[in-house]
Amino acid sequence: ETLEEILPEPPITSIPDPETVDGPDIPLNTPEPRRSGRIPRQPERYLGVSLKTDSEDLVEDPTSYDEAVTDIDADMWQQAMKSELDSMYSNQVWELVNAPEGIKPIGCKWIYKRKRGVDGKVETFKARLVAKGYTQKEGIDYEETFSPVAMLKSIRILLAIACHYDYEIWQMDVKTAFLNGSLDECIYMMQPEGFVASSQENMVCKLKKSIYGLKQASRAWNIKFDQAVKS
Repeated sequence: ETLEEILPEPPITSIPDPETVDGPDIPLNTPEPRRSGRIPRQPERYLGVSLKTDSEDLVEDPTSYDEAVTDIDADMWQQAMKSELDSMYSNQVWELVNAPEGIKPIGCKWIYKRKRGVDGKVETFKARLVAKGYTQKEGIDYEETFSPVAMLKSIRILLAIACHYDYEIWQMDVKTAFLNGSLDECIYMMQPEGFVASSQENMVCKLKKSIYGLKQASRAWNIKFDQAVKS
């Protein structure tokens, strides 16, 4: 006898029709969600703040003296330039002399910057008088220009020492730091634009201290600071 003869045949089952099992589709009367007919718009209480912030962000800093004196904040720029020159005079950065024959003085330029706070609002107006150091000639207007910078591992060592001995750490900033450095070279510079001395238009500034923009400015300040902290 074969295996087919011994085992009974399995019953024949039919696959049910889905329509007979689930039944006919019954439409559901689901209500449509209610939609508001109001037109969305920005709240008026935020409109003024947005316009003010956008207008402040769109204002660009002046790139020249002529732009500064015609800027919407011309009075603030005038005060900033006066403050910068007061720092020059208090540090005795230069003296007015007659231009030597055969010497072409280097130029200078005003740099303007609106300094903003964390909220984006203007806090201070900064005007910096910068020498056009790119016109300096090596061997005549400057010799060495190298100055060291702080290394990250040095700062970490100082912080570790302060933590170990429970020292207090004070952060300081030297205002117009480069104006404190002394110059070994004899450098002549044009008078600042907009602040030419009356009846002394043909005179030039003989620099006695370093000024921002000079190639040796950072080196002169580092030497001065090094001497001060070691004395």
